[in-house]
Amino acid sequence: MTVAPVSPGFSTTVEALRLREWQLGPGEPTLVMDQFSADDFHLVVDDRADVHVNSKDGRFYLGWFPLSRPGTDGEGWRIAVTGTAKVRGYSISFDVETPAAVVAAAVAHVLETSRRV
Repeated sequence: MTVAPVSPGFSTTVEALRLREWQLGPGEPTLVMDQFSADDFHLVVDDRADVHVNSKDGRFYLGWFPLSRPGTDGEGWRIAVTGTAKVRGYSISFDVETPAAVVAAAVAHVLETSRRV
């Protein structure tokens, strides 16, 4: 009795794979920056053209580093929220090539969940 050899991999069609086109590239950073008002946030552009946004209470920080944050391997965005005495804070970072729309969605969620005390 002989058995036919099985070929490696699998066979499919383009239709079966349902190929997609994905958003790539950094996009437009104003999608992120336009979410901040001068009433609640300070904005600083430094000598490297990096942009820093801080809440007036000092607990929220957003940094945009178009040429990569110094000392990192391609970090383009950093979001940080300082914790309290009882709850730890957190930080999120995104690569330089992360679409600004993705960062804007994360920022929008952080801002939506904040409240005045």
